[in-house]
Amino acid sequence: MTLTAVSVDERLRLAKDAARQVGLLDSAAKTAMLRAIADAIDASSDAIVAANADDLESGRAADIGDALLDRLRLDAGRVASLAAAVRDVADLPDPVGRVLDRRTLPNGLALEKVAVPFGVVGSIYEARPNVTVDIAALALRSGNAVVLRGGSAAQHSNAALVEVMRGALKSQGVSPEAIQTVDDFGRDGARALMNARGLVDVLVPRGSAGLIETVVTQSTVPVIETGAGVVHVYLDATARADWARDIVLNAKTQRPSVCNAVETVLVHRDAADRLLPELLGSLAAAGVRVHGDETAAGYDPRVVAATEDDWATEYLSLDLAVRVVDDLDTALEHIRRYSTHHTESIITDDDAAAARFLAEVDSAVVLVNASTRFTDGGEFGFGAEVGISTQKLHARGPMGLAELTSTKWLGRGDGQVRA
Repeated sequence: MTLTAVSVDERLRLAKDAARQVGLLDSAAKTAMLRAIADAIDASSDAIVAANADDLESGRAADIGDALLDRLRLDAGRVASLAAAVRDVADLPDPVGRVLDRRTLPNGLALEKVAVPFGVVGSIYEARPNVTVDIAALALRSGNAVVLRGGSAAQHSNAALVEVMRGALKSQGVSPEAIQTVDDFGRDGARALMNARGLVDVLVPRGSAGLIETVVTQSTVPVIETGAGVVHVYLDATARADWARDIVLNAKTQRPSVCNAVETVLVHRDAADRLLPELLGSLAAAGVRVHGDETAAGYDPRVVAATEDDWATEYLSLDLAVRVVDDLDTALEHIRRYSTHHTESIITDDDAAAARFLAEVDSAVVLVNASTRFTDGGEFGFGAEVGISTQKLHARGPMGLAELTSTKWLGRGDGQVRA
C-alpha cells in the first residue's frame, strides 16, 4: 500500500493520529495485526528479495564493504526469519497496562502506576532492512506508531517491506498510517525526524558510531542511545583452553558484522603459553586477521602488529585485536579505557575473578564463560529487539517491548481534597 502523504510533516502528523488508535487496541487485536504482517511478509518474499537485489547491486557498486553488505542482504531464508520474528513478537505478553506500582494514600486515594505506549517511535538506521520489520513489530505490539528512516543503501528493500506491512494493517482495519517512512526525503527526512519534538516521542538510532553521534547531538526529540560495540573477551589465568577457543571463535566468526561480535581479546600473561598457540592457529584457520601486541605476535608469525587505534576499533569484520595483560586489574583498566560499554565476557574457573569482573565492568551486558553473541533481543527472549542501549537512562542492554513503553499514574478517589 503506497504512502498517502507527500510531506514529512504530514506523515508525522498522520503517525501521531494513528498512534491514538493503535494505543487503544487490546492484546488480541494487536496479536492478529502482527500475524497478518508476518503472513504478508511470507507471501511477498519474492518481491522483497527482488527489491533487495537492487540494493545489493547498488551497494557493491558503491563499495560499501562486506560488513554492510551482509547486514543489507535478504534472501528467502532471511525473509522467512523476519516473518518468524514478527510472529514471536505477536505471541509475547502485552506490555501495555502492566501495573508497576500500587498504593493507597492515608486519605483513601488509590494510586496505580501503569505501563502505557510512548505514542510515536522513530528510528534512524543504516543498511539493515531487518530493523524495518523488528522495530515496526515491537512498536505496534507495544501500542505505538512508528516512523522509519532506513538510509539510502536499503531504500528499495525498506520500501517493499513498508508497503507490505501497511497493506497488512489495512486488512485488519488498523490505520496504515501507523507505519511511516521518510526514506524518500533523504537527509532532509532524517533532519525533520530528529527535530519532530511534539510529533515523535522517542528516537532510536542504530548504525555506525558516526550516525549515532549525529542523532544524539542534533536531535531535539528524546533519544535512546544505542552504541557501537568495541566488545572484549578476557581469558583469565584459569580459563579452560577449549572454552577459550570455542567462545572466542564463536564471538568473532559466527557473524562478524554485528555489534556484539568480539573485537578485542585480552589474555592473562600466565595463560598465554597455554592458550595462545592453539587459539591463534584456530583464528587463522577461520580466516581471522589478528592484530596483536608484541607478546601475542611472538606466538604466531601471521599476527600483524597492533596499533593504538586497534584497541578502540569496531572492526565488524574478520579482524581481531589481541593483547597479553599482566593480570585481571590490567584487563579491567584496558576495558575501562577502550570499551563502548556494550558487552564484555570473562573466561575463567576462578569464582572470585568472575565476581570481580561482573561487579567492576560497567557495560550493558557482562558475561562469564559465554559468547558475547548472546547479547541480542531474540536470544534474551524478546522476540526481536529495538536495539542494544549503551546508555543508563530508561533502558540499557537489549531493548524489547517493555522499553517501548512509558508510565502514568492513575488515581481513583471518592471526593478527596488536599488539606
